Amino acid sequence: MRITLLASSLAALLLVPQAQARSQYEATITRTTYGIPHIEADSWGGVGYGVAYAYAEDNLCLLAEEFTTVAGDRSRHFGPDNTAVLGFQQVDNLNSDVFFRAMIDLPALRAGFADQGHEARGLAQGYVAGYNRFLKDAGPDGIPAECRGKAWVRAISLDDVLRLTEKQMLLASSLALAPGIAAASPPGTAKKQVAQALPRPGELGLGSNGWAFGGDATADGRGLVIGNPHFPWNGPSRFWQLHVTGPDGYDVMGVGIAGTPIPTLGFNRDVAWTHTVTAARHFTLHALVLDPADPTRYMLDGESVAMEPRNVTVPMPEGAADVTRTLYATRFGPVFVAPDSGVIWSASAAYAVQDANRGNGRAIDTWLRIGQARSVGEIKAAVSETLGIPWVNTIASDRHGDALHADITAVPNVSAQLIAACSTPLSPLFARLATLLDGSRSECNWQVAEGTPEPGLMPASDQAATIRRDYLTNSNDSYWLSNPRLPHSALSPVLGKHAESLSLRTRSNFTETEALLAAGKVDHARAKAMAFANKSLAADMAIEPLLALCAATTEPSAEAARGCAALAGWDRRYEADSRGAQVFRALWAKIGQRGDLWQVAFDPADPVNTPRDLATEGSTGDKLLAALGDAVNELDAAEIALDAPWGEVQRWIANGEAIPIHGGPGTAGVLNYQDARPAPAGGLVPVHGTSYIQIVGFDENGPVADAILSYSQSTDPASPHFADQTRAYAVKQWHRLPFTPEEIAEQAIGETRRIAE
Repeated sequence: MRITLLASSLAALLLVPQAQARSQYEATITRTTYGIPHIEADSWGGVGYGVAYAYAEDNLCLLAEEFTTVAGDRSRHFGPDNTAVLGFQQVDNLNSDVFFRAMIDLPALRAGFADQGHEARGLAQGYVAGYNRFLKDAGPDGIPAECRGKAWVRAISLDDVLRLTEKQMLLASSLALAPGIAAASPPGTAKKQVAQALPRPGELGLGSNGWAFGGDATADGRGLVIGNPHFPWNGPSRFWQLHVTGPDGYDVMGVGIAGTPIPTLGFNRDVAWTHTVTAARHFTLHALVLDPADPTRYMLDGESVAMEPRNVTVPMPEGAADVTRTLYATRFGPVFVAPDSGVIWSASAAYAVQDANRGNGRAIDTWLRIGQARSVGEIKAAVSETLGIPWVNTIASDRHGDALHADITAVPNVSAQLIAACSTPLSPLFARLATLLDGSRSECNWQVAEGTPEPGLMPASDQAATIRRDYLTNSNDSYWLSNPRLPHSALSPVLGKHAESLSLRTRSNFTETEALLAAGKVDHARAKAMAFANKSLAADMAIEPLLALCAATTEPSAEAARGCAALAGWDRRYEADSRGAQVFRALWAKIGQRGDLWQVAFDPADPVNTPRDLATEGSTGDKLLAALGDAVNELDAAEIALDAPWGEVQRWIANGEAIPIHGGPGTAGVLNYQDARPAPAGGLVPVHGTSYIQIVGFDENGPVADAILSYSQSTDPASPHFADQTRAYAVKQWHRLPFTPEEIAEQAIGETRRIAE
């Protein structure tokens, strides 16, 4: 009996490790309509594992190329003279590689990673494992045709994820100056010429509209969010839809961009949020006075300080010698040049850029807290305490009927008083483009406030946040107006302009929102209609005076007369069946920024309705008709008929299929913004604009969300989800997102897949 009991006990002991053994990473992936993945995991490592695997299934080539970019290895694989997409601009591969090899401080990123919470660490480590697991499962023959057999499709490490995360933090700041940082060299040294200018407001290709309606404005008394971020149709900044159910009650659906392990824009059971690129400046420039004896030394508080040289070597394609450059850094940051803006490195002066988002490892923790929030108050607390949001406004509503606009991000703690005290003779010339401070005095560096997670960041208490129960909105103008009835008091100029003219898209936003509310309470149907109305505020303001000018002109040019006829037949919208929209688009590109365009000047007491009244008298009218004639000539040269339906002009080509795309130029006050460029096959193709559109409210059971992703989930032409949502977008076919287990089961396509290791 004792022997039997002993044998039984030993057998039980031997079985325990096997029974308790579990995978380090485990997740399930269920795909629903349009290929949206629903990832479930009971650990944060499992969440990252499942998200990376699902993303690679849809966009492997895009993500593999992005890892190559941030590793500074593009020149070796694609040649130094070809180009990369850095943020929202094209940069040659050599300058891209130099920038990333110089600006990515891996030791600092690793140290920062070690200080992050276990959730963020688990997500990143799981993401590495999930990406590599996909490569293993796919095998050489399972890689998409576009990157099959390419050496740059490789397994990744944690360093790759850290580099990619750092790049995302710099999208709206240092990354815009990448060529100028990579090409900066002391006077008298051999230089690679670079065409670089300081980015002007609105030129970064960043945009979006976001609305948060509170219970006083909605039909059901609960909050409702409309999110309409404007992002690229190509490249690593494309959005991708996902739904994550993880530990600690985390249950969030929305979108992220390449390398993001959780939704960064979306909703949970109680809150919904969206983001728009903020008008705040996340970097400052510092004017350096150089040591007359050595242009690589600068004067600080009367002392000569040596710049820190860094040799950067970029591997070239096989058979070509590697390229080495020496870049220089100061206590403020790297030296850069922007020759097209007059920023050069001379014997007496140079310029450095200091970025508040460099090394910002707090962002994922912030989005984790937002995803777990139960009210907009908790969202406000998350962004305020972490200062981890890099370069976007946060617009949110909750089921309780509160609405939030928080323009709280990682920005330099530079007050208006400091800017005035540290101005240089050149500072006023830079003021519209950047904040330029005196780099010869240490007192002109960023001020340190108590309680911020990093020294030199502006505390949330000095930034803008508002909670209301009617509505708050943003279309990339500053914190000053998120509701025209409630102008914000003036804050630091670093946070954006105050009491200055608004963009036509912002004015259109306020105009359409006020009209929407004047007609009744907001619900999903009315929100959809406003989001895709495709109206042009510029057309509403300018067409009648233009047509009157046409009628009053006895002998307009033949081209102007044709343009007038086309505009007379246009419905003033950018619908797929609108005829004549292309004429106004071409005309507005020529006249929209003219200083003499309006008779009534901007009035800060009436910012929504001024400036206004098109000036058409005398020579001003002659210039307008001449511009119209030039626009017609431009369309003729491009072989675009003046009366062609807009959807035959602006198209997305998917595997040979031409899909009509509605929406138009944001500069003309079109909320459904599509920035289109000439296409090789003729007409126009969208490159940037409306991307993931969500309308999210709440009922007693949870979120009620309608959405569409204009360019679809996958960049693989062989995928069934390469253009399916694009076709839906073309006909304004919204999709009710499945969130509960029952809804997911109803929309499921294929079997749920479990992955583990």
